[in-house]
Amino acid sequence: MRTVFHLGTCNTCQRILSEWKLPSDVKLQDIKTEAITPEQLDQMQQLAGSYEALFSKRAQLYRGRGLHEKTLSEADYRELILDHYTFLKRPVLVLDNQIFVGNSKKVVAAASEALS
Repeated sequence: MRTVFHLGTCNTCQRILSEWKLPSDVKLQDIKTEAITPEQLDQMQQLAGSYEALFSKRAQLYRGRGLHEKTLSEADYRELILDHYTFLKRPVLVLDNQIFVGNSKKVVAAASEALS
C-alpha cells in the first residue's frame, strides 16, 4: 500500500502534503469522504505496532465522550478509529513497509526523506 490518509479540511494536513513531494503512485485518501476500511486499519496497525499509536487523543470527541477517563484496550482504539475519522492521528503516510503517523516535525521530516 502506498497511501496518504489525510483530512481535506485540515490546514495542517494540507501544509504537510504541500511539503512532501509525493510520487504519482501514492494515493491520497481523504478519510472524511472515503472511510478507512478495517483492512487498511489492520495493515496500518501491523506497521505502527498498535492501534493506540494511530489514535489521536487530541480529537474533540476524545474528551467529549469522556474517553480520557477510561482505560481503553487495543480493540477499543480500533473500533473508535473505524467509528469516526477524527480519531485517526493525521496525516498517515504508508509507503510499502514503512509508516509515518502524525504531524510532528520529526515524523514529517522522516517521511520527506523516505519520499525522496
